[in-house]
Amino acid sequence: MRFKQQRRGSPLPEVNLVPMLDVLMVVLTFFIIVSMTLTFQQGVEIQLPSNAASPSPQAEPNFVVVRLDAEGQLSFDEQPITEAELPAQLEAFLETQPESYVILQADDELPYSQVVDLLGKMKDLGGDRVSLAVE
Repeated sequence: MRFKQQRRGSPLPEVNLVPMLDVLMVVLTFFIIVSMTLTFQQGVEIQLPSNAASPSPQAEPNFVVVRLDAEGQLSFDEQPITEAELPAQLEAFLETQPESYVILQADDELPYSQVVDLLGKMKDLGGDRVSLAVE
């Protein structure tokens, strides 16, 4: 087997970089344009406060507390009531005060199912204006 002998005076092969740089510039331009179009689509509209006079402070909303003690006795706004009287009291309160809400405050010793049943009955009457007190 015979190998070609390189001549000592032969020039080294050259790599033409101009076409490779043209391709890189096109790819770079493509990514710049794509990133610019994506940033315009991700805007969030906000309303900044103005220097106008501040609005009047809102009145504190009314609420009533329905308590359920460890013996299962209900009280509506500190007045003892029965479970049968609760729907009428609740509906009357919510109709007379449309901006008000109702808080159920149950004793820690009660079974969870009993509290959830009462809360469900109250939510059927008051909708999203009824909530459960955590502590």
